[in-house]
Amino acid sequence: MGEFLDVAFGFPTALFSFLLVVVVGYWVLVLFGVVGLDDDATAEPGGAAGFLGGLGLGGPPATVVLSLLIAVAWFVSLAGTVLLDQPGLAGVLLAVLSTVLLVVALAGGWLVTRLLVRPLWHLFHTDETISRNAFVGRVCVVRTGLVSVDFGQAEVTAPDGSSAVIQVRQASGDAMGAGSRAMIYDYDADREFFWVLPVEATGDPDYYPHGQKDH
Repeated sequence: MGEFLDVAFGFPTALFSFLLVVVVGYWVLVLFGVVGLDDDATAEPGGAAGFLGGLGLGGPPATVVLSLLIAVAWFVSLAGTVLLDQPGLAGVLLAVLSTVLLVVALAGGWLVTRLLVRPLWHLFHTDETISRNAFVGRVCVVRTGLVSVDFGQAEVTAPDGSSAVIQVRQASGDAMGAGSRAMIYDYDADREFFWVLPVEATGDPDYYPHGQKDH
């Protein structure tokens, strides 16, 4: 037990051990009904959910994603620390390898969590969740520095008045930065993002969402 504690509270595992204690405490409170599972965490613009979405971890509640990330990173760090516990490793070399292990643990946590995000999305988003198609035809506000064919996020207000941060893309080369207003005109269910175009462009009869027609 003493050896386990030495590893768990040594660098770099200690960084994740303290976070894991917080995670376990949170889920104990959820289990006993003291706090509720924040199912709307993904709808908070500019918060943890927005950051996680940028890392490809958006979908389930942020508390679930962070719990998975921390737990996996802790396990990888713990296993790596045990492997580094060799008689010949000490001093500067051990410090360097421990730092590398910290990066590996974070990368491993991100990779495993990302693999689980899509299945978890279907678990936490039931039929009662607002249909993504309900956003089509609504105006959203861009929250990222740009919107391109493979990047972009925006905030949109749902019919029930709640707001959500969604993934958006545009096929044209129109400049859309943070604060720009865009019209949602389609939803890609396979890749789970919305096609948008600048609000100003919707009044142009010669404008085509997927590019100008060839004449």
